Parts: sequence; structure tokens; C-alpha cells
Amino acid sequence: MTRFSAWSVFWNGLTNQMGWKPQWRTPELKADYDVVIVGGGLHGLATAYYLAKNHGISKIAVLEKGWLGGGNAGRNTTIVRSNYVMPGNREFYERSLKLWENLSFDLNYNVMFSQRGHVTLLHSPEAIDAAARRYNTMRLTGSDAEIWSLEELKRNIPHLNYAADARFPIFGAAVQRRAGTARHDAVVWGYARAADKRGVEIIQNCEVLGVTRENGHITRLETSRGNVGVKKVGFAVAGNTSLLWEMAGLGTLPIESHILQAFVTEPVKPLLDQVLVFGVGGANFYMSQSDKGGLVFGGDIDWYKSYAQRGNLPIVQDVAECALSIMPCLGRVRLLRHWGGVVDMSMDGSHFICKTPLDNLYLNAGWNYGGFKASPGSGWYFSDLIANDRPHSDIVNHDLKRFERGHTIDERGAGPDPKLHG
Repeated sequence: MTRFSAWSVFWNGLTNQMGWKPQWRTPELKADYDVVIVGGGLHGLATAYYLAKNHGISKIAVLEKGWLGGGNAGRNTTIVRSNYVMPGNREFYERSLKLWENLSFDLNYNVMFSQRGHVTLLHSPEAIDAAARRYNTMRLTGSDAEIWSLEELKRNIPHLNYAADARFPIFGAAVQRRAGTARHDAVVWGYARAADKRGVEIIQNCEVLGVTRENGHITRLETSRGNVGVKKVGFAVAGNTSLLWEMAGLGTLPIESHILQAFVTEPVKPLLDQVLVFGVGGANFYMSQSDKGGLVFGGDIDWYKSYAQRGNLPIVQDVAECALSIMPCLGRVRLLRHWGGVVDMSMDGSHFICKTPLDNLYLNAGWNYGGFKASPGSGWYFSDLIANDRPHSDIVNHDLKRFERGHTIDERGAGPDPKLHG
């Protein structure tokens, strides 16, 4: 694999870009592996990379039913943050953000991580008090956090609707400056080439069709490219988790698959330097501006279960109304395209990284709205679980049995959203 440097970029510029080689191999599926990760998205690729880097495991395969970046990895709004407060989530996302901060150097690939800041608008004095509690917890646990007054917010983002009679009047904002955005496909390519360099075999167009079990142990996976023997298996397939879970003969999961839509406008002049978020009155909205000038934004999930990867008009109307209510200057900006990703919604809004009823099967699922920002942390913790056969102390409660124990991790304080609307 080529190691990128200023010299290699300069030389290829002089030679008509003809010197670049494929950035990862296209191997054939072998008869067996020590670890097989099912799912070639960001979580699967990151897990394989850290298994090889941190734990010295070399005989690893990543099985992807399509092509790299063809699933949720390329269907998100690229936001990275760690402003979580619940025990377990707090430590998890802060570690993930710290990994993001060094990721381009670690992978020798520019993932375009831009720490432009994450600004959550606050619409009442009570909202400011609640945000102060959350953000003080962040400060006390080693992260960055601050509250902006209305005057400071106006200086930093002058184009918002600050009218006193606005639909959502603005009183201030909660800000995490270290948060920001990254280029989602660049992260996929970076993890793929770095994992490949460490010996991981990435098998594209390889769909798992069946699971063979013996005595509580997976012995073989049947795929569209042949059968493969396994010692350990990790599922990291987002919205398709329930399908593989049933294929393994394990029944049902506390997960539902829903569509989460995203949108991008035509390019406009520089308008928004931060990630902007608000949620009030039943609305949920987030927006940033890409390097190409398009405004990238999204809102809530569609409240019905589906495996579709396309948008629909009710959500278009909903997020457009949110955009205009908070930034009226967008009224004549044209929507360029919109799309949908299939997200796995857990019943308390938090993820699973845990062992399963099968002694060599490990689960990475239930990411709700937080999958992209979690990618480095997810790979780090999931690889640690698979290699050591026990959960790290930070994720010990992110297991399937937490509902039996009554230990839900309800970060949003909103309860089991999918079940209310499923």
C-alpha cells in the first residue's frame, strides 16, 4: 500500500495522477479465519483495524454484502461530537472523539475531520439550566463545554432567526468546540486501506446467507461466495442486525429498523461555520455546511419500520420547515438531493457492544442516531471485547440484559421512541 506524503501527492500531480495503485486488495474468500466481521461499514472496518493493530490478530476477514461505503457509512450527516452525559455513554463518546482527533495521522489518510464546533440552540431559561447541568458533567469528566449567551451566539452565527416572536425564540446555546464534521467516505477508505495494510482481508459482494451452529457455537458461515469456517464472529450490520440475529437462530432483539433521512442543498457561499442543532416542540433538526458549499441537514426518523433507503415527502416538509424557522434566509435555496439510511433503533436509545448467547458471537448494534460519530470508539471497544472475551469497564452495561436488570441508558430522556410509534 502506498504511504501518502506531500512528496507522493506532488509527484503524482506532475505525472498526470497515473502513479496511484489500488488502496486495498481484492482477495478471494479463504476456507477459515480466526475472526470474521460481518459488515464492511465504518464499525466493521474499524473493528478489524483495531483487532490487527491493538491485539495482533492477523487472520481476519470483513464480509460486506455490497461495496464499501454503500450502506449507512455513506448515508449520514457526518457529525462528530461527545456531548453525552449518561455513565458509559460519557466515557465511550469522549474516547471516540479523542480517536477522531488523531485519526488522519493514525490511518495516514485525510479523513477531513473539521473541529468547527457543535452548537445546540436553547429556547427557554429552563433549557439553559438543563444544558448547564449536562455540560458541567462534561467539564467535570475531562471534556470541553460552554454555554453561550444570546449576544455571543449572535456574534458567531448572525443569520439565525432572532425575532422575539419567532416560532422557536432563541435564548442562548450549548457549545462543544472540539466537535465538528468529517468526510464519511474518506473515513471508510482510510480504515479500509489501514486494515488491509495490517493483513485484514476485505471481501466485497459477499453476503452471509446462513449460519451453522453446533453446541452453542458458530462453526461456519454460508456466503454468496462460498462457506467459511470461523473461530469468532462479530456482527456489525446496523439496520440488518435483526435479520442476521434470526439467521443465527437467536429469535428477536430489542431493536427496530427505521429510515433516517438526510438532505443536501445546492452550493451557496460560506454561511455556517458550525454544526447547528435544535430540538423543541416535537421538532428535531441538525445542519452543517459542507466543503463544497451544500447545506447538509436532517431530522427525526420516519416513525414506521422499513428497510428502504430512500426519502419521502412528509420528512422533506418537516425538515424544510425546521430549516426555515431557524434560518429564514434559506427560503430560496434549492434542495439538491435527499436519501435514507436504515438505522437500528434500540429501546432506550443506546447501543449494544456485548457478548451473545452463542459463545463465539459478538454483537455491535443499536446505534440509533449516533453511529457515525461512534465509529472509532465502536471499533476500539468492539475489538477489545472480541480479543479479550470480556467487555471493557466503560461498556459493561451496554449489553442485551440491561433491560432485565432495569439498567436502561436513556440518553435523550425520551423513553423507547420506536415502540411508541412502531
